[in-house]
Amino acid sequence: MIKRYALPEMTALWSDERRFQAWLAVELAVCEVHAEMGVIPAAALDEIRAKARFTVERIAEIEQTTRHDVIAFTTALAESIGPAARYVHFGLTSSDVTDTANAILMREACDLLLRRLDAFAAALRARAYEHKDTVMIGRTHGVHAEPTTFGLALALYYADAQRNRRRLARARQAVAVGKISGAVGTFAHLDPEVEARVCARLGLQPAPISTQVIQRDRHAELLATLALIGAGIEKAALEIRHLQRTEVREARESFGPGQKGSSAMPHKRNPIVSEQLCGLARILRSNAQAALENIALWHERDISHSSVERIILPDSCILTDYMLAKATQLIEGLVVDADRMRANLESLRGVTFSGALLLELTRRGLDREAAYAIVQRLALQAWDAGQDFLALASQDPEARSFIAPDDLARLFDLKHQLRNVNAIFERVFNAPKADDFPPSQVGGAELF
Repeated sequence: MIKRYALPEMTALWSDERRFQAWLAVELAVCEVHAEMGVIPAAALDEIRAKARFTVERIAEIEQTTRHDVIAFTTALAESIGPAARYVHFGLTSSDVTDTANAILMREACDLLLRRLDAFAAALRARAYEHKDTVMIGRTHGVHAEPTTFGLALALYYADAQRNRRRLARARQAVAVGKISGAVGTFAHLDPEVEARVCARLGLQPAPISTQVIQRDRHAELLATLALIGAGIEKAALEIRHLQRTEVREARESFGPGQKGSSAMPHKRNPIVSEQLCGLARILRSNAQAALENIALWHERDISHSSVERIILPDSCILTDYMLAKATQLIEGLVVDADRMRANLESLRGVTFSGALLLELTRRGLDREAAYAIVQRLALQAWDAGQDFLALASQDPEARSFIAPDDLARLFDLKHQLRNVNAIFERVFNAPKADDFPPSQVGGAELF
């Protein structure tokens, strides 16, 4: 487990103690249903409820002999319960317990991550509105393209986060599935009604069909979603890394008192958080690949997936939790240099309005290819010689034959170029979100 990045709630969720609590919740739910259906005596259920105890240390001690974690767990329970323990794990196979318990844990992890995503989105929204009208140069291929605003960049990341929220809500549904169907999924020793009732108690849906295990495409969907969340964070972090470059200097990570950037160069302020987030996103992607490899198993089950999941499920949830928390802090503390953004925008002296001039020439009857040739000639001259693009266009006989100098000046109006920013914000932040997963609906049965 990647403990270095763990935050308290998510750490506790994936602890051995919580895992065994989830196993016990499943075992107790089965006993309760069995008692309701007359399979086991009500007195036995009372005894099991009252006495069922375990310690992680005792389970680990027993497992040294059994080399089977579920048997070690049920043995530890039997030691505390006494004779009524014969009704625990009645008719079950190990995966009935572990897969159903994992569904509980994954659902709980999704709930934590949904809250983290909401906080990240809230930070993006706040900074987007703060910089809605902070003009900067847009870049394609890393080269100056046309004007945009920094608020639009942040609004884009907000929209990414909202799509990832919907994906995570769907993945939560996909993994919140239990199974109590026996060794090969045929209900050979239990009625399907047991499964339905147990899952209802635990806040899960019963798997429509299973083998010995719940099918791993469900787990892969969650891991792929976490990888997409990581990629969305990486997308924003990569942009911040570029904006912090010395030659750009449009935005930078906050730099606290006493913080150091380099052991050799005291002047350094490096984008360390952004770089870290970009690196950790790679881990999430590799774990998603491992989850995809887990889908195909021999026949009704092997255990090639089991050892992998003991790593990738906690690690991916912990990493995503950490990355969302760090990304939120990064956006909240981001230092934006609006003056530098304006200076970089103006550094090519109007060349970035070449598209507006091209369109105006074609509107006025010039063939597009001919218009393109005129504008490119003027733009490259302005760029290479460091001259003012508007002045060159105003003095050029070919351009002037179609557009008067006063009309040319209007083409270089930033407000006109960015007149639809408000409309974009309206679409991003105020559009109905019927398929969202409201926080009030997040949650499941309280088990622990």
